[in-house]
Amino acid sequence: MTDRKKMTDRKTGTPETVSLPKEVATPQKNADHAPIGADAIRHALKTAPRAPGVYRMMNAQGDVLYVGKAKNIRSRVSNYTRPNGLGNRIGRMVSQTRSMEFVTTHTEADALLLEANLIKRLKPSFNVLLRDDKSFPYIVLKNTHHWPQIAKHRGARGKDGLYFGPFASASSVNRTLNTLQRIFLLRTCSDAVLENRSRPCLLYQIKRCSAPCVGRISKADYDQLVADALAFLEGRDTGIQKRLAADMMEASDALDFETAAILRDRLKALAHVQSHQGTATSRLDDADVIAAVMKGGQVCIQVFFFRAGQNRGNRAFFPRHAKDDQLDDVLSAFLAQFYDNKPPPRQILLNETPANMPLLAQALSVAAERTISLHLPQRGAKRDLVIEAERNAILALDRKLADAANESQLLAELADILHLDSVPNRIEVYDNSHIQGSHALGAMIVSGAEGFDKSQYRRFNIKSTSLTPGDDFAMMREVMTRRFSRLLKEDPDRSRGLWPDLMLIDGGKGQLSAVLEVAQDYGVTEDVDIVAISKGPDRHAGREQFHKAGHEAFMIRPGHPALYYLQRLRDEAHRFAIGGHRAKRSKAIVKSPLDELAGIGPKRKRALLHHFGSASGVADAALKDLELVDGISKAMARQIYDHFHAG
Repeated sequence: MTDRKKMTDRKTGTPETVSLPKEVATPQKNADHAPIGADAIRHALKTAPRAPGVYRMMNAQGDVLYVGKAKNIRSRVSNYTRPNGLGNRIGRMVSQTRSMEFVTTHTEADALLLEANLIKRLKPSFNVLLRDDKSFPYIVLKNTHHWPQIAKHRGARGKDGLYFGPFASASSVNRTLNTLQRIFLLRTCSDAVLENRSRPCLLYQIKRCSAPCVGRISKADYDQLVADALAFLEGRDTGIQKRLAADMMEASDALDFETAAILRDRLKALAHVQSHQGTATSRLDDADVIAAVMKGGQVCIQVFFFRAGQNRGNRAFFPRHAKDDQLDDVLSAFLAQFYDNKPPPRQILLNETPANMPLLAQALSVAAERTISLHLPQRGAKRDLVIEAERNAILALDRKLADAANESQLLAELADILHLDSVPNRIEVYDNSHIQGSHALGAMIVSGAEGFDKSQYRRFNIKSTSLTPGDDFAMMREVMTRRFSRLLKEDPDRSRGLWPDLMLIDGGKGQLSAVLEVAQDYGVTEDVDIVAISKGPDRHAGREQFHKAGHEAFMIRPGHPALYYLQRLRDEAHRFAIGGHRAKRSKAIVKSPLDELAGIGPKRKRALLHHFGSASGVADAALKDLELVDGISKAMARQIYDHFHAG
């Protein structure tokens, strides 16, 4: 059994950084006289270890281009110095390489785990990357309270309950919670709500809670409900259905028809669940069914979750990869990254053989500290489930490709309508949000042929103290100044794809002029198309006006698909800006004036608040009164007094 310390070491490793000297006598050099491309890799090979581990290739800006694993790092990296065996994509990667880092591990399986972790964290541009890998929801049975609670949970797991999952989506976990409420009548309210209730809530009225908060059920009976719910979630057959049927008949014979009706409804809910779990799923105690398909240079991977013989939902993933990547390589990279932050089930059923399948199974087993098996079932019920997952993957990929085709057509129409020289691949949309100038911020969203790219969204806290509160033009100038300066710093030669082809500004001629002024200062007016979109007469949606340098203000025909597309972009930018503004405002509301006192920690703040009752009481206090507070010295009292009475 691997202990926690060893697992931590696998995730981090110890890097051996190869720093390239400023002057090396090599045929290929850059402006700083440091080797680049294959020459840089040859130089790094001098100190490359002959051991299993992970290597990182970095460009001149220090950004990681690629993360790879190897059984023998030196042997693997030496392959990149032979140009004849490299494809176009790998050749481009090698040509951008400026330095390398190596991390050794105990085994090749450990290297695979570390590689997956680094890829997810660093997001290298030349690796297969699992996108949209949000944490999955679980159901938690919190059994530390006198009346255990059942609830939905997402995020890090604590020690205050039993966790069941994962579920594919919030809707999947909500359906299961709804079923559990109807069958077992367990409370879902928080401890604070439970302790302060004086009468049953609506859930009791609709027969989805047993109302332990007001004593409508005994502790023994509630514990039995908890035990039954636990058995159900774990897939154990404890005769719940037979016991409910017997209790219902007993209540009916005793003419207690209200109790009989409650038991009947619980029986119906249980029967409904069992009827939706076929014989195939009942044989899967703990498994994920994963199908990968490739079409049109894209891959879709469909994952079905089965736990305790129950289908916990499914989700489609579209990993980022190069068009010439093979399906087995994409599937292998996906599996390693997918299970990097979640425990794998004992069985993983696949429709394709992933690259390095034995090594992958070994690595997952090491991470989970139990045996994990990867299977490609050829017949029977398990094969039927794999075929079903594959069919869903094909349908999801077809929808994705159709959406991409529609998106490409929309972008082509957009280029024509907005008088662009070419079809935009990257569109950035900007909006400002504030209330009379307070808590002001700017927001940027990014969209392209594949839809919104939320990993590229940015917010800009307005920092200037000289601008007039509510001056949208000055705010836009500050946002654009920071944006253009960052672009010139991070992607000066436009090789990283960070520059937008089109900038959409939420505003009119004034905002457009402010942006164009900054663009001219940075000399980028010829590189980026800039268009402002303003509300039409009476702020009527569908009558927006568009403003572009060198053109009269114009409108797009109401009902045109391109207009709906632009409205969707603007609304997304507005949503993102408003969300940031509200978060900033909420943070300011709970901020205390004492937070600005240098050298005053939580303990002294607490002492001051206890003594004076509020932050305003501290601000109004006399120097002698401050000196009376426990833990506050005379020097500290003088500092606090001067802070609130300066000037």
